[in-house]
Amino acid sequence: MKMSIVVIGANAAGAKAASKAKRINPTAEITLIDRGTFISYGACGIPYFVSDTVEDVKELMSTPVGVVRDHQFFRKVKGVTVKTATEVIAIDRAAKTVCMRDCQTSRETKLPYDRLVLATGSTPFIPQISNVNLANVLTVKSIEDAELLKSLAVPGTRACIVGGGLIGLETAEALRHKGLQVTVIEMRDQMLPGVLDWEMAALVERHLRQQGVTVMTGSAVTGLVGDAAVEAVQIGDVRIPAELVVLAPGVAPNVELARGAGLEIGPTGAIAVDTRQCTTDPYIYACGDCCETTHLLTGKKVFIPLGSTANKQGRVAGINAAGGEATFAGVIGTSILRVFAVNAGKTGLTEAEAKAHGFEVETVLSPSHDKAHFFPGAKPIILKLVAERGTGRILGLQAVGEGAVDKRLDAAATAITFGATVEQVAQLDLAYAPPYSAAMDNLIVAADILKNKLAGHARGITPREVKRKFDEGDDFILLDVRSPAEHNEVGIEGAKLIPLGMLREKLEELPRDKEIIAFCKISLRGYEAQKILDAAGFRNAKFMDGGILAWPFALRTSDK
Repeated sequence: MKMSIVVIGANAAGAKAASKAKRINPTAEITLIDRGTFISYGACGIPYFVSDTVEDVKELMSTPVGVVRDHQFFRKVKGVTVKTATEVIAIDRAAKTVCMRDCQTSRETKLPYDRLVLATGSTPFIPQISNVNLANVLTVKSIEDAELLKSLAVPGTRACIVGGGLIGLETAEALRHKGLQVTVIEMRDQMLPGVLDWEMAALVERHLRQQGVTVMTGSAVTGLVGDAAVEAVQIGDVRIPAELVVLAPGVAPNVELARGAGLEIGPTGAIAVDTRQCTTDPYIYACGDCCETTHLLTGKKVFIPLGSTANKQGRVAGINAAGGEATFAGVIGTSILRVFAVNAGKTGLTEAEAKAHGFEVETVLSPSHDKAHFFPGAKPIILKLVAERGTGRILGLQAVGEGAVDKRLDAAATAITFGATVEQVAQLDLAYAPPYSAAMDNLIVAADILKNKLAGHARGITPREVKRKFDEGDDFILLDVRSPAEHNEVGIEGAKLIPLGMLREKLEELPRDKEIIAFCKISLRGYEAQKILDAAGFRNAKFMDGGILAWPFALRTSDK
């Protein structure tokens, strides 16, 4: 008798699970069910459709060779039956059937299964504020959302985006490209919370402002204002005029069907699964945004909804549902985005996350070019590397800049997955030629600096801590060891200039009883200044991590 496999949800995870199950078990009867009209589309591409980077919405639903993934494609190419505009409203685990409702006729039918795969995805989180049902208030999740948003993206329109995460910032870029006035509102004290630490996020925020986007952090939306359509966003006593509001504070796993069937919901609020993507029912699997997974560094359950993870989990669920054997170990939270000219991303744990999980860490900020500095097109990037004290194990990497950050993130993701240390990363035999990197790649340089810190040779202090010292009136010397020309062109208010080449002969100008923090453009000369001061008997010398390129605050610039 042929095996019957039913997959609920026909996007990334579900489509992958159905396709893989059919390849593993060609005789199986596989039915793919989705309550929507469009299936197997790239939701991550929606902002690029809105901005006209992707001209035709069908490109989000097509294969690399341009074939649209519709009913006919799945039936003829994959051998899978597809039912759209059909909602599964209940699962009878004892009878091993699903109850379906036709979204157009409301007719209910039952479909038996031998194995069931839940790929019900996630739903946009709707904040509990007043008037969220006003016209022109929308989310960015489906093809229908994309088409509506694009139709409303009229030049000159005032748009507010609630949420400064990945989707929020990608949408901000899309709407700004369309000529809208854009404000991004984030309730936490930084953009990209959970993706970047504060000082790295501040670099992204600065770029957003340079592109004409208004950024509001530490601002909680308390309601929307308007009659039929939205007219303003309320933040406490302040009203921000807006004719368009995009709600992008995050997503929640869609677990109602699973909960109704009595399946275990994990501590993250998503469906609990094992490494085989199996739920607490041995005949039911779950994959994608509806289920949780394990963080490989902390060992704890996490909900990190990403299309890349959904596809990998869908493959595993499909193999096992069809009678094969596969496992998915977990994730380390790798993510990336482009915001106008800046690329930003992370892999592993941020410093804040690592400390929250009890790790004792050391970090470094390391700016450089993404290729040899003399090669045409070389662009700056800044890396933040996080390692565990004692073991030297790499825990995370963040990267921000106009240059290629993805290859550094991918190399670090591989190193973190296999438990590499700072010493091992510093010895990686990475590809080198001037069009691709400097002779010492950014990642290797960051690892070398971190080695020096862990060994006690280098004593760095973050730009944020330096700024705090200024704000609180600490008695210290911020020492600029760049050239006079560099100092005069751009600098930090209150810094004392002594070029590195003159430092040894001007040591008497520096008080030995004060903390001295040296800096330059990228921190190399700052570190050398620290070593000169150490050798001269100064007891409290440090350098500012990342130099002036990592300073996220306002700079003193020349009037020339």
